[in-house]
Amino acid sequence: MKNYIITVNGTSYEVSVEEAGAVSAEKTVAMPSAAPAPAPAPAPAAAAPKAAAAPAPAPAPAGAAGSITVTSPMPGKIIDVKVNVGDVVKRGDVVLILEAMKMENEIVAPEDGTIATVDVAAGASVEAGTVLATLN
Repeated sequence: MKNYIITVNGTSYEVSVEEAGAVSAEKTVAMPSAAPAPAPAPAPAAAAPKAAAAPAPAPAPAGAAGSITVTSPMPGKIIDVKVNVGDVVKRGDVVLILEAMKMENEIVAPEDGTIATVDVAAGASVEAGTVLATLN
């Protein structure tokens, strides 16, 4: 168990944090004036952080022609598809444009290859990890 002293709006609070994630808070005697003390607020530093698991890239659908997948790094909307099936691309070439949070993001080829499939069309909404295209 670890003890911390947290000051909120001039009032000090003693907070005990257990390793297992349970939290208990006690108010210390530290009133700056004769004004009534506010009710203790939960201390944000004492909250146990949530472990955010990064989504694993989705595997290529069964029967996909390409062995290299181009996946969406974030949820968004496909604005433009820059390649067609059969096009030869180099690593870093723009495959399509993904709009996310009012920004246009270039999705690029991860390796040199030939476009085997284009699995999305302009205007499609995608989630993070969605297979957008495959390469051979």
